[in-house]
Amino acid sequence: MAANGKLNCWEYTNCGREPGGPKASELGPCTAATKTSLDGYNSGTFGGRACWVIPGTLCNGVVCGDFNEKYATCRRCEFFELVHVEQGVDYVDHVELLLVVAREGDDSPPSD
Repeated sequence: MAANGKLNCWEYTNCGREPGGPKASELGPCTAATKTSLDGYNSGTFGGRACWVIPGTLCNGVVCGDFNEKYATCRRCEFFELVHVEQGVDYVDHVELLLVVAREGDDSPPSD
């Protein structure tokens, strides 16, 4: 749980892919749980409250692809909606998050 008491995606979904989690060795550690460039965004730990812009997260039991492939599904996700509501006016949208990830150099923003 983030220091502010808000849940990260791996805690909300109990996916087990956080480092040291029960499914981390089987499926690999979740990229949201290790994305240090997004630490603190939307009050999360690493990418834990910005998983919708991070490739390789687990969605509905399936490891998902890049932003273009998953964002429509993520927008209907209960956790996505929870983060949006909890953050209110402090919600950081996908555009800013993608810019952070792109500056990091290991992911690229969506193409038109």
